[in-house]
Amino acid sequence: MMLATALVPFSAGATIETPDLVETVSEGKLPPVGARLPDEPKVVDLRAKGRKPGVHGGLVRMFVTRAKDVRYMAAWGYARLVGYNEDYELEPDILKAVEISPDGRSYTLVLRQGHRWSDGHPFTTEDLRYWWEDVALNEELSPSGPPVEMIVGGALPEVEVIDETRITYTWPAPNPRFLPALAQARPLYIYRPAHYVKQFHADFADPDALAKHVEGSKARNWAQLHNGMDDLYKFDNPELPVLQPWMNTSDRNNQRYVLQRNPYYHRVDTSGRQLPYIDTVELEVAAGGLIPAKATLGEADLQVRSLGFSDAPVLKKNEASGGYETHLWRSGTASEVAIYPNLTYADPVWRDVFRDLRFRRALSLAISRKAINKVLYFGLAKERALAALEESPFFDAEAAHAWADFDLDEANRLLDEMGLTERNAAGIRLLPDGRPMEIVIETAGERREETDALQIVGETWKQVGIRLLVKTLDRDILRNRAYAGLSMMVAWYGWNNGVPTPDAPPFELAPVDQANFTWPRWGQYYQTKGAAGEAPDMPAAIRLLELFELWSTVTTDAERGAAWREMLAIHADQVLAIGTVSRAPLPVVANNHLRNVPGEALYAWDPGAQLGIHRIDEFWYDAHEDGSLAQGTRQ
Repeated sequence: MMLATALVPFSAGATIETPDLVETVSEGKLPPVGARLPDEPKVVDLRAKGRKPGVHGGLVRMFVTRAKDVRYMAAWGYARLVGYNEDYELEPDILKAVEISPDGRSYTLVLRQGHRWSDGHPFTTEDLRYWWEDVALNEELSPSGPPVEMIVGGALPEVEVIDETRITYTWPAPNPRFLPALAQARPLYIYRPAHYVKQFHADFADPDALAKHVEGSKARNWAQLHNGMDDLYKFDNPELPVLQPWMNTSDRNNQRYVLQRNPYYHRVDTSGRQLPYIDTVELEVAAGGLIPAKATLGEADLQVRSLGFSDAPVLKKNEASGGYETHLWRSGTASEVAIYPNLTYADPVWRDVFRDLRFRRALSLAISRKAINKVLYFGLAKERALAALEESPFFDAEAAHAWADFDLDEANRLLDEMGLTERNAAGIRLLPDGRPMEIVIETAGERREETDALQIVGETWKQVGIRLLVKTLDRDILRNRAYAGLSMMVAWYGWNNGVPTPDAPPFELAPVDQANFTWPRWGQYYQTKGAAGEAPDMPAAIRLLELFELWSTVTTDAERGAAWREMLAIHADQVLAIGTVSRAPLPVVANNHLRNVPGEALYAWDPGAQLGIHRIDEFWYDAHEDGSLAQGTRQ
């Protein structure tokens, strides 16, 4: 099987030099654009995508809330070895092609001849070999061993470098997790700019020079130094060469990051213009509560993060004065607010209650999703359980509404059937040991919609004799409590992947990760191979684990799709997490002159990398009436 993109006619001689690089090229500091592109660049046919080809130039301003959020540019730039296209299908991006053996055990990655890092150094299989042999297999740099996506049945792949553009990975069994991992918002980076990071590696660097680097960086040792300097996702080392459309030029922990175009980027449009169209991206750090106001003043040219639907009316009102347009995209998570009963909760009495299917169904039936939708989203979201969205081939209307109708009578009947008939003077039901049924839902408190939704849930749960208390914690503290089995329930987004496809690993549906708040202790057990946590002991969870392993071994989309469908059906029936509403509208602010910004789109972390799948390297500014380029400028 060959994974390759459709060939688009292109002639290297028909390239158009990027205006802001003309002077640098004329001075001999950069080669001309035809020599900077790979021999066979990735040619983007914008008209075929329903977009307009653009022109070079301009500045895009965005806001983030923390200095470390510069890492989002590694997601939004979305240059991947393989990535998802607008139809959520995997296709080569940085790679020219992927050759997959019929049995799914072997993958040959084919690089683009002549592709270069942002500093002009060739990008070759040496960069992939270096990561595997000198980073992933190095006990000091990777004390836990290679990433789990590189391990099948406990076995590592055989890695063969064929030549400078071809490298093969072969496992003893199929590895369907490999390619999707390369396409994630935070991808599996199986390469490093070896020519740069070798200076920080004890096996390659001059010992005296390396010692000076370690001392100057205040790192504990060379391994800590190397891991700090080679992190392609953090995007905070301006000296680290990248393959992204823009490269960071600012030092760590800045209040403003300036990202300039990568002159060696591998994508080009059919007119011969090298992408990205935009010259510069600026990220400015601001308090999250101030960002909506800054957007209304026209201080952002493209903004999604830190905007909520409650900001939409004010954003719309100030469009003319701010010089922007407010688009309403849709959230791509499976639920805007989901409630996760912890089936591995440390309290044995509560744990038994949570594991009773009737209880989980009763909690779901006792939620007025219509009220949540009306109050928080003006009725524009979809009222449903936790389920795949319409864009997924696994969308099932029946599953989307399973146990999601507001029915207090049935909820009360199920709770009575469980024997939870005793109540205190306040009308709150009593547990078998006599304690009142007071459920504490922990939340990171980062979204007003989440807090407001839980308030509505609490009002209707009280009508079935359950008191809801909300506890706000720092997200790291919240996660650690959940991992330790100390959280009763957690409110969070629904599954990140609301549009699953057959080739997407069903991590969120099986007890394989402690980060899933439904079963953190079971997830620990899987991740540590039994060294920590607890073994799953619920039939539904055991079957989900079997299906996850089945998905990991079969070789066809039909077989993987069948595993997905059964897992989704189990979740719909068992109500392992409680969804509220999905496809909620999300405001996106875009400068009036910024082109190719979708009017409607899904916004999700995985798959899609939020802005990444919408290819912001294809956004461009049109001109004012006087011919000057319309672009963002800092005051």
